Amino acid sequence: MMATNPTPQITDFTRDVIGRFVCNGLDEAISSTNLPEGRPFDIIVIGGGTFGSVIAQHLFYRDKTRSHRILVLEGGPLVLPEHVQNLPMMGLNVPGPSSIADLRSTGQDRLPRNEVWGLAWHSDVKFPGLSYCVGGRSVFWGGWSPQLLDSEMAQTRWPLSVVTELKDRYFDRAAEQIGVKETNDFIHGALHTALRQQLFDGLQSGGVTDAIPLDELADPYISPTISREELVDHLGLTGTGAPSLDRPELLKMLNLEAPLAVQTRAPRAGLFPFNKFSAVPVLMKAARAAYLESGGDDRKKRLMVVPHCHVTRLTTRVAPDSTQHVTGVQTNLGEIPVQENGTVIIALATIESTRLALLSFGGIPNYDLIGKNLMAHLRSNLTIRIPRESLAFLDENIRELQASALFVKGRHRFSDGGEGHFHLQITASGLGSVGTDSEAELFKKVPDIDGFDAFRAASDSHVVITIRGIGEMEPQNPNSSVTLDPEPDEFGTSRAFVRLAPSARDLKLWDVMDKAADDVAKVFAGGRKYDVLGKGQDKLGTTHHETGTLWMGDDSTKSVTNADGRFHHVSNAYVVGPALFPTVGSPNPMLTGVALARRTADRLTPPPPPPQDGFAYLFDGTEETFRHWQFVGQGKVELLDGAIVVKPGNDLGLFYFTQRTFGNFTLRLQFRVENINCNSGVFVRFQDPRREVPDRSDPTKSYPYDNPAWVAVHTGFEAQIDDLARPDGIDYHRTGAIYNAPIGSNPGEQAYRRPERLIPGKWHEYEISVEDDTYRVKLDGQSTATFTNTDGFRGKSKASGYVGIQAHTGRVEFRNVTVLAEVPAAGKIRVRTEVGVVSG
Repeated sequence: MMATNPTPQITDFTRDVIGRFVCNGLDEAISSTNLPEGRPFDIIVIGGGTFGSVIAQHLFYRDKTRSHRILVLEGGPLVLPEHVQNLPMMGLNVPGPSSIADLRSTGQDRLPRNEVWGLAWHSDVKFPGLSYCVGGRSVFWGGWSPQLLDSEMAQTRWPLSVVTELKDRYFDRAAEQIGVKETNDFIHGALHTALRQQLFDGLQSGGVTDAIPLDELADPYISPTISREELVDHLGLTGTGAPSLDRPELLKMLNLEAPLAVQTRAPRAGLFPFNKFSAVPVLMKAARAAYLESGGDDRKKRLMVVPHCHVTRLTTRVAPDSTQHVTGVQTNLGEIPVQENGTVIIALATIESTRLALLSFGGIPNYDLIGKNLMAHLRSNLTIRIPRESLAFLDENIRELQASALFVKGRHRFSDGGEGHFHLQITASGLGSVGTDSEAELFKKVPDIDGFDAFRAASDSHVVITIRGIGEMEPQNPNSSVTLDPEPDEFGTSRAFVRLAPSARDLKLWDVMDKAADDVAKVFAGGRKYDVLGKGQDKLGTTHHETGTLWMGDDSTKSVTNADGRFHHVSNAYVVGPALFPTVGSPNPMLTGVALARRTADRLTPPPPPPQDGFAYLFDGTEETFRHWQFVGQGKVELLDGAIVVKPGNDLGLFYFTQRTFGNFTLRLQFRVENINCNSGVFVRFQDPRREVPDRSDPTKSYPYDNPAWVAVHTGFEAQIDDLARPDGIDYHRTGAIYNAPIGSNPGEQAYRRPERLIPGKWHEYEISVEDDTYRVKLDGQSTATFTNTDGFRGKSKASGYVGIQAHTGRVEFRNVTVLAEVPAAGKIRVRTEVGVVSG
């Protein structure tokens, strides 16, 4: 394995700052796991394309306890930081469909087409292939992203829990992430308004074959309380002279707006919109956040992205019940071990994810299901040109017509039962009498002043409209599948062979969809003659929407993965992406794939459980509660695996809770020591280390401390953690004791019972309770110390009673710090109320 260049490399034309600042070499990733400070990766994402980037980013930000290290392995390079249409005139278009045989005949089978596109499988259908780069096909996709209807997620095929949660929250959050939340917020103007009104009237009159009634398509992203006036404004109807519509009619019209994943207005002040969505920026942001959090130390980076790393197979261990457990990831750069509690997420495109599963999981009980249920989309295109006079609601005084995008949803009920879904994606541009490109002003215009001047001078006489039909294929078609091909690829592993064939129902739905497109064309023509510029059905394999081959379900005998996306008979392997879909529906799989990826990430990073018995968290393992504490003195502290990790310096250190003080209370926490030499403790009832400390002999005087950690020692009490009872071996210096309080039965002395010795690496339970002047300590449920304070200076002031953790000798970890406390007369508890913390 070659060493990665530590600095950005210089090509003939550029300096690779983006690649070096975002990515790592596999050698760097492996080295970062080495002891003493290194930790292994416990989540390995295979594929840094669309859904691998999304789940890696969400896992990183979801991991509030910093418990996971995420490694993303991408077979291609980092090429572009954005969607191609967010960049000026790159020209990196998707290549046409092909086959390996065709590519070999021209010497292109081992060379990327259009810089990144490759084809990895044999098939009787031609495909454009895959974009081998970070972000994958999300860098090139069209952007249409409608939501699946209930009827497209039939509960006879989809797990009920998945459907319920997608509808409850995950569709909404995914729509917000990809920028489809505000439908059509960037498309407006006279042409758009006129086309929408004419289409609306045509649908309402029943003029489009099998179009779903608009009132059955309640927009999922509009507040139910939105007023009629707000709807008029949102639809751009103010001052247009359009017919007066009531609120229900306006809501119907809203469902004609194009669900394009393009964001032109930031979701909140201070955030920049990201325009057309691709997954690259979200992964880049997470990778840079990981770097900044680590301070440049690879061993502390919680997310690494390794390009040019092609995964060939997963190594597994078979349990007696035939369940498999992934133990290693084989790549072209060497094998990466998977630790015992590690997780592997397959996030390749559908066909390649299926190939990897077929190569890796032979012998599992439902192996013969892998690769079945292959679906894609049926696609047709109809492009027409109409004279502007065809549009009844278009102001004749407006010369330059700009652009429009609209959406129609259809559903056909077959005569022998069941139904199929399709939709029509409509784009339009105002052009001259010879214009032919309906998207000439949609997606393709980079704004500049000279361009604006040309638009202002335009006199558009015609409108060119493309009506693109997208229809679903029937699930569980025995003639469509992904299997292994005998021929090995360049890495020595079997290629896939893809069979994709339409069923009789698919062909019927295709014809119905084309009839609906013809009907829409007639609606726009308004009874006038129109030119047909292009018409036809695209061949299968051209939509990039292959789905279904690793479909999810509750029954392991009838599905490949469970409701969380984990393989039924593999304990630690998950899938994200369209391969999980039991049915494809008609929408582009982006929205559903992102929603499912976020859902799986949430399953892998659950929130901390609420505290018990009325206790409140002071520290629950998350970054949020970690920030409620402050470190003073020598040494350092960090959040790691949901624990506070204290490490010593040349003098004492103190990490203390700053949000409030405690009078009478019970404190519970867990701690563990790295070895028997560790020395730490829990301080209670001390004064604020940030302020001067009164003189014990003369309270009118006060002094600052050079090391504020000593404030806790001199003004509070410590429940000790030190099995060696240093410096002298006396029990009042031993674990479980109130440090330095004499042992005995007299006032000011403690009753002490020596506990069992601490076991390094094991979590132990501490409970420290303070009631007035009486202190009690329990270790692992056993009472170790009872002490009544008679010192008039230490631990007396309830109003300034802080709690904290000592950094002294060795590495000691603390977690699950909770408190049951009286509320002071003044002030309020400010402690993480989301997880059950008391407020007062």
